[in-house]
Amino acid sequence: MAFLVRRLAFMFGVLFAATFLAYSAMNVLGDPLFNVVGFYASIDCDAVLAGEVEDVVGTRPGSSVGECQIVAEAREKYHLNDPLPVRYGRWVGAMAQGDFGESFKNYMPVSTILAERLPKSLLLMGMSVSIGLGVAIPWAVASAYRANGRLDKVSTTGAFGLLSIPGFAVGVILFYFFVIRYQIFPSRFVDDDLFSRLRSLFLAALTLGLPLAAIYQRLLRTDLITTLQEDFVITAKAKGLSDRRIMFRHVLRPSLFGTVTVVGLNTAALFSGSIIIEQIFSIPGIGRELYVSVVRDDNPVVLACVVVIVAAFVIINSAVDLLYSYLDPRVRRDT
Repeated sequence: MAFLVRRLAFMFGVLFAATFLAYSAMNVLGDPLFNVVGFYASIDCDAVLAGEVEDVVGTRPGSSVGECQIVAEAREKYHLNDPLPVRYGRWVGAMAQGDFGESFKNYMPVSTILAERLPKSLLLMGMSVSIGLGVAIPWAVASAYRANGRLDKVSTTGAFGLLSIPGFAVGVILFYFFVIRYQIFPSRFVDDDLFSRLRSLFLAALTLGLPLAAIYQRLLRTDLITTLQEDFVITAKAKGLSDRRIMFRHVLRPSLFGTVTVVGLNTAALFSGSIIIEQIFSIPGIGRELYVSVVRDDNPVVLACVVVIVAAFVIINSAVDLLYSYLDPRVRRDT
């Protein structure tokens, strides 16, 4: 229980620090008022309302008074007259209740945007990790079983080849051959049913999953070779156990520590790493929404996407810590 409490405290501490930095950056580096009302934010409304300036913006006398009213309403609606810590506290309180605010550009609730985009990114992330692990584990086992053999050397070359190619380049190649040339997969995301969603996401998941498979394979192969040299493996062989039973029942589990760590880190990073991939395959997920919102200076949507990515990173890596305690109970005693 104490182990779980410490992990939860750490998780909320990281969430607080990350969201405060992101919120401060969005409000300090840019002008939220300008993002809401545009060039009206540059009007000297105090002078206009005092009658010292006439026709600052419009062509009709007194037209700028109406513009100042718009500015005042925007400041009141988004609490821009309050200090930054007060605004952050109000934003966190609303966010804890599921209210992420309203988009500056299309005036939709941000929670509605997240509800539409997040499931697609989660499905893409799950497919990518499944492909990565599904390819890497048997690949690593086959390489470690005959270390430094012909298969191991070929697989090493293939892994380094995958790692050396940028992810977006793999995506462009797959898109050209399987979408444009042979038209096996759709060019845009289709949301008719589960099969159409999986089919629409497969190439993007393959683009993200293949480099992950190469990373997992190299790491797991090394750990498997190290474990195979342990005394308990020699004892198991002396008892006459088959190589397959030794590999999958006695060697694979203790060799997964390093792989589990990397899986946790890379899985959370898939949210931010999928920005370009979602653009290539026209997937309306969190990554694409974050890119569009940054271009449009839509602060509430950007902040909500950042919160989702940070929360995913923290939650997944906390889950990895708990998985450690399952793989090796000594972790609970040492932490």
